[in-house]
Amino acid sequence: MQDKSIISAQGAARLVQDGWTLTTGGFGSCGHPDVLTRALAARFEQEAAPRDLTLVFAAGQGDKAERGLNCLARDGLLKRAIGGYWALTPSLGRMAGDGRLAAYNWPQGVISHLFRAIAGGKPGVVSQVGIGTFIDPRREGGKLGPAADEDLIEVIELGGREQLFYPAMPIQCAFLRGTRADRHGNITMEAEANFQDSLAQAQAVHNSGGIVIVQVLDVVEAGTLFPHEVRIPGILVDHLVLATEEEHWQTYAERYNPAYSGMWSPIRRSAEAFPLSAKKIIARRAFREARAGCATGNPVINLGIGTPEYIARVAAEEGDERLTLTIESGVIGGIPASGLSFGAARNPQAILDQPSQFDFYDGGGIDLAFLGCGEVDGAGDVNISKLRGRINGVGGFVNISQASKKVVFCMPFTVGGLEIAVEGGALRIVREGSIRKFVDRVGQVSFNAERSRTLGQRIMYITERAVFELDDEGLLLTEVARGIDIERDILAHSGARIRVSARLKPMPLALLLERPMAATDAFAEYST
Repeated sequence: MQDKSIISAQGAARLVQDGWTLTTGGFGSCGHPDVLTRALAARFEQEAAPRDLTLVFAAGQGDKAERGLNCLARDGLLKRAIGGYWALTPSLGRMAGDGRLAAYNWPQGVISHLFRAIAGGKPGVVSQVGIGTFIDPRREGGKLGPAADEDLIEVIELGGREQLFYPAMPIQCAFLRGTRADRHGNITMEAEANFQDSLAQAQAVHNSGGIVIVQVLDVVEAGTLFPHEVRIPGILVDHLVLATEEEHWQTYAERYNPAYSGMWSPIRRSAEAFPLSAKKIIARRAFREARAGCATGNPVINLGIGTPEYIARVAAEEGDERLTLTIESGVIGGIPASGLSFGAARNPQAILDQPSQFDFYDGGGIDLAFLGCGEVDGAGDVNISKLRGRINGVGGFVNISQASKKVVFCMPFTVGGLEIAVEGGALRIVREGSIRKFVDRVGQVSFNAERSRTLGQRIMYITERAVFELDDEGLLLTEVARGIDIERDILAHSGARIRVSARLKPMPLALLLERPMAATDAFAEYST
């Protein structure tokens, strides 16, 4: 086997031709090949080429600022983009909203599986994921702005059931990332936080007749890599690009954390308590749902981005190691990271590639999912994808919310300046947020409550001041925090129709205490 060519990032960028479809590696703020995308953006600035590319990505890679896919937000460079998660790439989102980019939002798990479908020469992905949401072509078809004028998704019937068909397309180029390569192009990822879609993307591009370019930290002699560690075989790789450690951070928040790749397992110590806040109260109440599930088994739990990230911190503070927390990036077990390291986990039990994780998720493998919520209406529908003109995309939200046995949406009751105080075991709203989370009708349906009922799911909505459940009529208020007045603090700040349960009860007192819940008898006062 011949040695692979080692080229510069500028040389890699010059290989990309007008009109090509490009896919890039990474999960959120983890593992993006920045050297390659920056070089492509720099070439376009200098030469106005290549032009009119189509970009396909599952988990949008970025830092909400300049890094990742944000650097490709240049008029003329991109013509179309099909992506799963957009919140970390606001520059692309603005282009979509302004009509300068034909942008589409497909479920993240569907795009992960699409890479495998392309690799296998299949016509596309057939799935029930997305039915009843804005991705359904009978609603918006996943279109994100005025330039998205093509209907890409179809409704079909297969096996007597309604399905959505997401079409495959050839992909001419992949920008991927690994840790090391040997001279034959075999790629390892031992220092990466997760494996993303790398193998499936490389196979899809290779079988489309395209070129696969991989950014790595080091190139070693052939035959010196342990075969079990090779994540992308050299038969799929065309070119290698060397990066420095400064150009190859593990996440956008951390240069390298050995605990994320299982290289270091420190002696477990009790985590320091973090300050009481609205999000901590929410996470504590959510943690109780998770803990209750442990009483009857070992539930598989998914944590979404945003407020649900705090649940991992509460679990660490409580010293509870029974929860098996997972992330759609492929991480199983450990303590999920937050912020610009989301997608990684400290001391994970295992790391799968993203398509395999979504196989497990879509098939009903999640017992309990904790997800964020942008807004909710009286019917119980949820919007997280497009809020106040900002395009977030759904990421893995649709896959997870439609397949989990139980879904708990976690969010403050209002945002935009919300201030609370806890005094004598009672919650007081010092200043109400200027933005309501509970609205008359959501701006976009990311979660369809009516479909959830047909699937037999149990749905909850947890805020710092109240807990709601979804029943046949919509939102039902089931718990209220001590110190909260229903009329003054809940109904007066809700645009959604809310009914009050005849069996209304107080939220657990332990949620409002400064010390860990396990340190007080109040922890035992309530169980779900």
